[in-house]
Amino acid sequence: MPQVEVAYARPDKQEIVPVQVPEGATAVEAVKLSGICAIFPEIDADSIDMGIFGKVIKNPADHELRDGDRVELYRPLQIDPKQARLNRAKKKSASDQ
Repeated sequence: MPQVEVAYARPDKQEIVPVQVPEGATAVEAVKLSGICAIFPEIDADSIDMGIFGKVIKNPADHELRDGDRVELYRPLQIDPKQARLNRAKKKSASDQ
């Protein structure tokens, strides 16, 4: 049986849950088997964005896992990264004057 990890982080709390999955299990199945949704009730295993070791997977319900994979669950972005850079640049130029 393959051994994988399911990881999720909020600013106040992080968890990495080791879980044994049946051969051919998908990322979504691993999330459900891990019980991480009980720790973080805001997780919807069927719709949350996921990745394996930082690489986003397009369709987690079809993505078969390999032994040693770490399934990472991604929170929605609070602000667009381009907007965040723009805000930081404006803040910096204002403090330079």
